[in-house]
Amino acid sequence: MQAKGLQLLESLTQAHSVPGYEDEVREIFLNELDGYGEFGADKNGSVYCVRDSPGPKVMVEGHMDEVGFRVQNILPNGYLKMVTVGGWWGHTLLSQRVEVRNQEGVKIIGTIASKPPHFLGEAERNRVIGVSNMFVDIGARSRDEVEKWGIQLGDPIAPWSPWTPMHQPDWYMTKAFDNRVGMAGAIQVGQSAEASGCQLISAGSVQEELGLRGAKTLANVTKPDVAIVLEGPPADDTPGMPVNESQGVLGGGVQIRLHDPSAIMNPRLAQFAIETARRAGISHQVTVRSSGGTDAGSFTLANEGIPSVVLGTPARYIHSHNAIICASDYHAMVALTIAMVNQLDEDTVKGFTSFL
Repeated sequence: MQAKGLQLLESLTQAHSVPGYEDEVREIFLNELDGYGEFGADKNGSVYCVRDSPGPKVMVEGHMDEVGFRVQNILPNGYLKMVTVGGWWGHTLLSQRVEVRNQEGVKIIGTIASKPPHFLGEAERNRVIGVSNMFVDIGARSRDEVEKWGIQLGDPIAPWSPWTPMHQPDWYMTKAFDNRVGMAGAIQVGQSAEASGCQLISAGSVQEELGLRGAKTLANVTKPDVAIVLEGPPADDTPGMPVNESQGVLGGGVQIRLHDPSAIMNPRLAQFAIETARRAGISHQVTVRSSGGTDAGSFTLANEGIPSVVLGTPARYIHSHNAIICASDYHAMVALTIAMVNQLDEDTVKGFTSFL
């Protein structure tokens, strides 16, 4: 199961799926879960697979999109201007490779560039260059050539970064661990969990990176009783971070998030996750975050309120071309999710929201 999980994760990270253009991840989801349940989708493109069984609806969900760009303009000399879709930090962008996907699905590689530092004054060289002052060089020599290659305004642009095993055993580097770890986990849980006491819904949302958008309509169409959100949250074990306060350490196990600005996780469900991890001997780390957000922010406010918890695989350098994870953390996330789903039944789920 672990080897298959890594193969799945590799294929998902290499998919080109920025917000609004999640087609390649959606296709992997549908192929992998074919035969495991009945498929459905909302009108924004979020997708789900439901097992037809009695009991409360338990959703295991990740978001399909990754941070990326769209073509904002095509310059007369063949360079592309871009607009961000999702949060980027200018420091991470220059000289990084990207792929532009045209209307026919052809991917054209290029690099992000700007006016060379040799032609900048000292003050300009010492500032972070904004995306509006960057461009993508795909090797085209004119606007006509770009258009002949099938590239149009609005076409999606994704980071290009190959799947790279590191010298440290069990560590991997590539793009889009936020949130392809969540999508791989949702698929593996859908394939492997017994879920005898509940109706399991494996799901992938769209446009999380633009404000948790897809989760809103996904919740409306599926109406789950519980949501387990699987994520690739930022690790905090690098230089410049207080080591004695780290709550997202690579190799520390699955991260169980209790709080962030987007959501207060259901305390009873969160405690259930912690106790399940303890009983099963699953490595875990508990976190309370003062920044960031996940699809739980939409789920907790949807319908009558959906009790939610976030389980994560910590990743260094998310929202960049080269994020790093420890695979044992991913496997712990999958193991904990399966252990939770296999215990969830009518009485347990009702206990999360029995307030009278």
